[in-house]
Amino acid sequence: MRKNKGQGKPAEQAQAIDLTPMLDVVFIMLIFFIVTASFIKVPGIDVERAAALSADQLRTAILVAISANDEIWVDKKKVKPEELKLELVRLRTENPKGGLVIQADRDASMETLALVSDVAIDIGLTDIAVSTLPE
Repeated sequence: MRKNKGQGKPAEQAQAIDLTPMLDVVFIMLIFFIVTASFIKVPGIDVERAAALSADQLRTAILVAISANDEIWVDKKKVKPEELKLELVRLRTENPKGGLVIQADRDASMETLALVSDVAIDIGLTDIAVSTLPE
């Protein structure tokens, strides 16, 4: 009896695994996670925050930092007090549901902190918080 030479091919084809569909799924998941990731915006400077006895966590999109020498920083750039309202309006139009977190240095004056919160209230931001260190 003669063996047919064509019988060996199906066994060889069964051993080959096609990874293309798996790679497609991985790339689709990668694109999904990149698009849906929430990116954290930093105000531009590092501040030494004051400690607080009680604190709540707040998710927000607008961060304003006040340095020890009362400089106001928004979106990694120094902002003059008279330009603060325009910057906050711009950031609020980008994310209308976001609140405001003020990261004030422990040596910053209360006048500058009050100025930032007053400007935020003037443009309609009601969710305002001051960032502190947990005690």
